[in-house]
This record gives sequence, structure tokens and C-alpha cells, in this order.
Amino acid sequence: MQTLLDRLVAEGRSLAERGRPASYIPALAKADPGLVGLALADGEGRLLEAGDSRARFTIQSVSKAFALAFALEARGEEAVFSRVGKEPSGDPFNSIIRLETSDRRKPFNPMINAGAIVVASLLPGEGPEEKAEGLLSFVGRAVGRPGVGIDEGAYASEAETASRNRSIGWFLKELGLIDGEVDACLDAYFRQCAILLDATDLARAGALLAFDGVAPWSGERILSVRSARTVKSLMATCGLYDGSGEFGVDAGIPAKSGVGGGIMAAAKRRLGLGTFGPALDARGNSVAGLHMLRRLSEELDLFSL
Repeated sequence: MQTLLDRLVAEGRSLAERGRPASYIPALAKADPGLVGLALADGEGRLLEAGDSRARFTIQSVSKAFALAFALEARGEEAVFSRVGKEPSGDPFNSIIRLETSDRRKPFNPMINAGAIVVASLLPGEGPEEKAEGLLSFVGRAVGRPGVGIDEGAYASEAETASRNRSIGWFLKELGLIDGEVDACLDAYFRQCAILLDATDLARAGALLAFDGVAPWSGERILSVRSARTVKSLMATCGLYDGSGEFGVDAGIPAKSGVGGGIMAAAKRRLGLGTFGPALDARGNSVAGLHMLRRLSEELDLFSL
């Protein structure tokens, strides 16, 4: 197995020139596009890893899966899905057009920015700092590592350059989908995007989902079966932006990506998978990560859809 992981990392590095780091957030543009990491976590709590699996990065949109899970546990399905839908949008992650043109008058799903901003407003806590602290504690439990923090520089960089997300936030406010101050809600969202993890953390979180909310390393139930399956279902249909359908056909496993270069995936009752590679394709997904996950699904027969 280690030989396979090492080979896939080498293949991933050879593809780095096909993508580039995200540039719309200045802090992300500084990432080394040649970094590639891969990790697998199994049902016995064991971890296999290769390449730059311990290089920490801001998880960006991967945080949407964590925040959704936390909000479902804390607030319940009715509170969440009365304000955000469960359907793929087919649009880029930061699109605003569907909010205005759709009869739904709410974000299509929690995995696009509009839906994630709504979910961030529902996190427990009185202000952005308290919401972020609660989410960080939950993420620490989900990855089996206390003390998870955020990259303050990336948080500030995103907050300073988030004109589109601010537009989305004010539109959501007009639709009555977020309570309280728009800026406070957006601040909580920027903080969650700046959470620092590595590929091994994502693999453990993927294993938590793969085993329906039970942490394989401890046997502790962290999520209800219903919450875990809801998150996985939305990852499968919406987790890789407007590339979700193609990845589902190719790999057949739920996955959530982020423009920081990470992808978290869950193979039902088998494995959690975490990848890192900051060179992104045009849709905002890691070029190396997509390749490694597709090859792992093929080599290990992980296709479960």
C-alpha cells in the first residue's frame, strides 16, 4: 500500500504544472504548487501517508462540510434546511446569480458560498469569535487532534478582499436568510475558511464520515448517523463545485474540496482520504488531489455510488 501511495504522490507532482494556486485571496497565491500530500485512515484507526501529508494549509471550502455537520448537530435539520437547499447548482462556488433568478429564494446547497454563509450564521455563539471557537473545538474532535487553530494572515487576507462574499451576504440579509449583523456573519465565515489542517487530519475526518459519525481511532460517536449521511450526500452531489458530477462518475466517493488545495473524501465503511495540492484546475479543485483520488478509487475498488 505504501508503494501505491508514494507512486500516486509522484504522479500528482508531475501534474502540478497543469494548475496554479488560487490568486483571488493574496495569502493563497503564495503556496508552493509543487507540494503534494496524501493520507488514508482506516476503520482500525490506522493511518498511511505519503508526500507532504503533514504540510498544513487553510482548508477554505472544506470547512463547509465541518460547519454543516456542526450546525446540524447544534441546530437540527429544520433550522438549516429551511434556509438553504439540498440541490446541486451547476454554477461556480462563488456565484450569486441563482439567488436572484431562482424561485427558491435561498441558496441551492450548503457547499456553495451563499449556502455556507447561511450555515455560518447558524453556528452556536453570540459573535464571530465565539462561533469560530465552537467550530474549532468541533473540528478538533472530528480530526482527533485538539488545539486546531486558524491562519490569522489568511483570515485577514480573505476579509480584506471579499467583495463578492460581502455582496452575497447582503443579498442573503435582504432575503431574510441570516439574522444579526452581516459583517459579523461574514467574519465567522472567513474565520472558518482559515482553519489550518493537513492531509492526515482530512483523512481522519473522512473516516469519521465513512463510519457514519463514529471515530475509528477512539470508538466515540461524534456525529449522529443522520448528520453524517446528510453531509456525505451533499458532498457527493455538490462537494466539488461544478465538477461534482464528473468526479462522481469517475471516482464514485463523496468528497469536499477547497481552494487551499485540500480534498476530504469518505469511502463507505472502508477509508477516509485526505489530499493536498495547491495547484488548482479552472473549477478550483486540486489537480493532484483529483488524480490521486480517482486512481485510489480504481486501485482499491472504492466506488460506492
